[in-house]
Amino acid sequence: MDIATRATTLLELHHTGTTLVLPNVWDAWSARAVADAGFAALSIGSHPLADSRGQGDNEDMTLDDALDGVRRICSAVPDVPVTADMEAGYGADPAELVERLLEAGAVGLNIEDTVHSEGGRLRSVAEHAEYIGGLRQASDAAGVDLVVNARTDAFIKKDLFEDPVAEAITRLLACEEAGARCTYPVGAPDAESLQRLLDALSGPVNVIANPRKGSAAGSLEDLQSMGVHRVTFGPLLQKELAPDLAALVAPWK
Repeated sequence: MDIATRATTLLELHHTGTTLVLPNVWDAWSARAVADAGFAALSIGSHPLADSRGQGDNEDMTLDDALDGVRRICSAVPDVPVTADMEAGYGADPAELVERLLEAGAVGLNIEDTVHSEGGRLRSVAEHAEYIGGLRQASDAAGVDLVVNARTDAFIKKDLFEDPVAEAITRLLACEEAGARCTYPVGAPDAESLQRLLDALSGPVNVIANPRKGSAAGSLEDLQSMGVHRVTFGPLLQKELAPDLAALVAPWK
């Protein structure tokens, strides 16, 4: 399956009328294991990828580091569409990021509005939307349906805003208008907040969940009934596996 076909497949999976679950993987082994479990597409989380490399999240990796991991994972599952968390872009301009990401084999990406390499500042609404628009323009120019997932940290930085839900809506509407194919209000605290977001946004919305415990808005069934389009696990799949691994090996010490 060529990269354009994988990209179109990933985009279509966001519009099937059912909730798309994209488990977050971090290396070739975890990618093959999740693909073998029957998932049609995968996500790469920056946090678990960085952990697998002995590096930190929040752009402690360089763009070269991140793309090395992306390339290894995509090569391990060549017929499975993969989207990758690229944090705030690792300082790359949108055209460079799209070109290099596609070369590495990924057909989607998350981009957040917190720029950790610049002291953790939050991009303005217009600045974030402009970056998202640049990514969409570059992917259109390449003839690939790259799934740009625009993330906002309005809930994580909630103390900055009187109404974090309203701020998230403002930011994500601007990103949708700029060409985002999915939006990601990470940390939406409850079902009521999530429903406000779903009602206000026109495109697919991504929700983070814990594979053992569900999401802040409920179980997978709850999210499906609300009309959530996409679920990812962030670093939580890797985190939940650690106690199981420790328990498995502990009797042998």
